[in-house]
Amino acid sequence: MAKRKRLEKKKRSTVRERQWDQKPEADFSHDLARHRRALVKLPEHTVYRNPLPAHFATNATVVSHARKWAFVRMDKESGAAAETQLCLIDERLDEDDASLLAPGDRVLVEQDQDGNDVVRGIGERKSRLLRYAPRHRGVEKQLIAANVDLLLIVAAAARPPFRPGLIDRFLIAARLGDVEPALCVNKMDLVDKEPEHVSIYRELGIQVCSTSCVTGRGLETLRSLLTNKISVFAGHSGVGKSSLLCALDPQVRVFTREVSEATQRGKHATTASRLYELHGNIRVIDTPGIRTLGLWNVGPDELALYFPDIASFGGDCRFRNCTHIHEPGCAVLAALAGEQLAPERYASYKRIRETLESDDR
Repeated sequence: MAKRKRLEKKKRSTVRERQWDQKPEADFSHDLARHRRALVKLPEHTVYRNPLPAHFATNATVVSHARKWAFVRMDKESGAAAETQLCLIDERLDEDDASLLAPGDRVLVEQDQDGNDVVRGIGERKSRLLRYAPRHRGVEKQLIAANVDLLLIVAAAARPPFRPGLIDRFLIAARLGDVEPALCVNKMDLVDKEPEHVSIYRELGIQVCSTSCVTGRGLETLRSLLTNKISVFAGHSGVGKSSLLCALDPQVRVFTREVSEATQRGKHATTASRLYELHGNIRVIDTPGIRTLGLWNVGPDELALYFPDIASFGGDCRFRNCTHIHEPGCAVLAALAGEQLAPERYASYKRIRETLESDDR
C-alpha cells in the first residue's frame, strides 16, 4: 500500500538570506561546503577584493613563474646586489581571460603575517607580447613577456630551414604590443650567404643582425643592439636562442640541444620563459621555441594593415573592402603580377588570412 503524503506538513518556501555585507563574521559556517557556496554569492565581499589602491609603487621584477609561485628579482637598494627570491602569488589576483604574469612584469612584493613573500599587485605594462593560449592553459590569451623594449626574432640560416611565416607573425605581434622588432639570422657558419628572403625585411626597415655562435660573427653587433634594453628572444625551436645567450655571456648557464637529424626540427631546450641578466646591462627574456604563433585580436579584414608593403598598394584597390585575394581591380594583385611586391610576403599574408578566417568560422 502506497504511503499517503503528509499534507499537513508545510513546505519551506524560502531560505533565510545571509547578511554578509553587514555581519560577515557572524554568518561563518564550519560546514566548508555550505561556506563555499555562500561565498560564491558575494563576489564583492572584501575577501575577493585586492586591498591595494589603483596606483602603487612596485619593488620587484618577475624572472619566471608557475601557477601559484613566482621567482622575482627585488630592486636594488643603496647599491646592494639585486636578490632573486621565490614568492607566493596572491590568490586575489585573477587571471580572467589572460595568463596572470610574465617575465618582465613589475610587481609589488610584501610579507604576509607568517613571513612569506607574496606578490600583491601587478604594475601597469608599457608593452607586452601576446598569443592565443594553448587549450590546456584554461585562458584565451597567453602573455609571453611584459615591459620589453625589443623583440629579437631569431631564425636559423639552416638546420632548421629559414621560415619567413613565423617571422611575419611575430612582426604583427610586436606592432600590437608596442614593441620594436629586430631580426637575428643565426647559424651563419652553416651557409655561404644569407637566405634570399632576408633582404625583404631590410627593405621594410627591420634591423637585421647575422650571427654565428661558432665563429663569433655578429655577436658584438648583437651586443650593442641589446645593451641598456630588456629584450625577448623568440622563434622556432633549435634556431639557437639559448646558444646566443651563452655566447653573449659565458657565465650564463642555459641548457641547449641539437636539431633532430630525422625531421630537421629543433628540440625543446627551454621549457619556460625566463629573464636573464647579462653583463654589460643586457637583460634578455628567453622563451621556449614555438611552431606557430596564434595572433590575438587581429581580424582577417584588418590583416593587410600589418603588412606595410601590401597596405601601400591597398589604397588604390577598386573596392574599399578588398581582400586582395580575388577581386577585380585589386592593386595588390597588380603589384604582385608586376613584381613590385615580393611573392613570399604575399604568400605569407594569404596563409595568415586563411588561418584567421578559419578561426572566425
